[in-house]
Amino acid sequence: QVQLVESGGGFVQAGGSLRLSCAASGSISSINDMGWYRQAPGKERELVATSTSGGGTNYADSVKGRFTISRDNAKESVYLQMNSLSPEDTAVYYCNAEMRAYYDVTRVYWGQGTQVTVSS
Repeated sequence: QVQLVESGGGFVQAGGSLRLSCAASGSISSINDMGWYRQAPGKERELVATSTSGGGTNYADSVKGRFTISRDNAKESVYLQMNSLSPEDTAVYYCNAEMRAYYDVTRVYWGQGTQVTVSS
């Protein structure tokens, strides 16, 4: 069974840093785009950053210059380094990947989410 497992969330004071990790597992044939989304209480889920299989990246304006997405294709993993965190970054962060499992079509998969809480 193909799945994404996140880790690295937690509680941090404003100005601090956290690093999120997400690893894909299962019988994976290929991985295309990978990324991070977040959902704050009472708000819709929003894009944070994406990484293409070719190495391209894209960021939400609100995190540019503070967050960095990276991936390790050999480990089938994607990471999100978050610096200069503010209370507005408090949310559940979800890993996302477009993957193809063996004997299946390409699908979009989501992780279970990891809570990031930033105190003022």
